[in-house]
Amino acid sequence: MNYYSFDLLDRTLDEVQIFTGFEDSNLEIIEKHFKTKLLIRSHEIKIEENENTESIVLVIQKCFELIDTQRKLHSQDVSYLCTLSKENKLKDFHVDQLRPIGKTRSGKLIYPKTLGQAILCDALRKNDIVFSTGVAGTGKTYLAVAYAVQCLRQEKKQRIILTRPAVEAGESLGFLPGDMKEKVDPYLRPLYDALYDMLGQETVEKYLEKQVIEIAPLAFMRGRTLNDAIVILDEAQNTTKAQMKMFLTRMGKNTQLVVNGDVTQIDLIRKEDSGLMQATKILKGIHGIAITNLHANDVIRHPLVQKIIERYSEIENS
Repeated sequence: MNYYSFDLLDRTLDEVQIFTGFEDSNLEIIEKHFKTKLLIRSHEIKIEENENTESIVLVIQKCFELIDTQRKLHSQDVSYLCTLSKENKLKDFHVDQLRPIGKTRSGKLIYPKTLGQAILCDALRKNDIVFSTGVAGTGKTYLAVAYAVQCLRQEKKQRIILTRPAVEAGESLGFLPGDMKEKVDPYLRPLYDALYDMLGQETVEKYLEKQVIEIAPLAFMRGRTLNDAIVILDEAQNTTKAQMKMFLTRMGKNTQLVVNGDVTQIDLIRKEDSGLMQATKILKGIHGIAITNLHANDVIRHPLVQKIIERYSEIENS
């Protein structure tokens, strides 16, 4: 059996131990993903050669770049690097994408906590339209709001518009009490929570009153042209194809659109009618439009949430 040697002469013992992980857990992730064998020998990593050797070397290089930047390496980071390699996106990943996306009202910087989140944050900085798909708990909404508030603070945008389709697991808004705002507000709670974290409740309420921040059902976007704004469409998996087209064509001067959704949680009668699923397929490859995908590795809630998602995914895909 032939082995490729990855030189570790310029690495300290601590750095090598960070790379290998607790009880070689990081090595096992790479081995399992690429169906290979890694051995640490003196000042080198021996890689059992196969058709994936070049990809394995790139993953290892990126692992050490992360160690150089943050002095740590999570197992989820290693898993994500392997996933990026499989999707042929690893060469485009750079550690500077891990810089903060915004800050809370107390001034605490908000950093992406996973590589998937870092890629999303980088996409937000560089594109006029960003689609972000992924399961609950991956930070799609929170990071989008953090970025939007930062744009507002830096006067890059004059207002923030938050919207979502009025569809919810078999319920009809028409049967709920109150006016339209009172009907929709409970479904927008994640957006409110993120805004309060960034700005504080008093500032949010002031901005809502002055319409610096606007929160409305997706249907209220029809016929409008949105200028000088960052517009976040949440729960986009429940838009119809016609609604998605309507939303995307509301884009005016100096406006950025962020579309978030979880395609595993479609509440439409026919899942194939989802405007998000169609849009992410037909808009690929257009300059200025980014389509990002967050995975179970990006879940930042309780560690058990990631395991629950993985088990349900196994059942759904079997």
